[in-house]
Amino acid sequence: MTIKVGDMLPSATFRVATADGPVPKSTDEVFKNKKVVLFAVPGAFTPTCHKNHLPSFIARADEILAKGVSTIAVTAVNDPFVMAAWEKASNAGGKILFLSDGNGEFAKALGLDFDGAAAGLGVRSKRYSMLVDDGEVLVLNVEDVPSKADKTNADVLLTQF
Repeated sequence: MTIKVGDMLPSATFRVATADGPVPKSTDEVFKNKKVVLFAVPGAFTPTCHKNHLPSFIARADEILAKGVSTIAVTAVNDPFVMAAWEKASNAGGKILFLSDGNGEFAKALGLDFDGAAAGLGVRSKRYSMLVDDGEVLVLNVEDVPSKADKTNADVLLTQF
């Protein structure tokens, strides 16, 4: 079953890179009693993700936060070391929380995973964006094509608050 507006996010554990190594971060830690923008990408450093999707949220971060959002987070089915390298390479430090869903468990729990094995990518997350309030999905946008970020970029999400 695919998550939909009005649903509560499933419990999951992400990994976040720190100076002391990867640490777990639960969905409660990220979403409980907070308004959060979460977007997902099929893979860090992949062309659309790196050149279009993530930059749209970095560029519009101040406007998003001004709407009462406490956290803007991105997740991908990549390990925490890749996510940390992507954060550094994209100059997103402090604006976006990078959440590793290394085994795709969160993507699968949402019903927003896809099989990219034909392209050598294994299981990946579909590209989506959502507005979450205290764990409840208020807005959900999902791309039909993984290489597009037309429905899920920050510009579109900002019109949906």
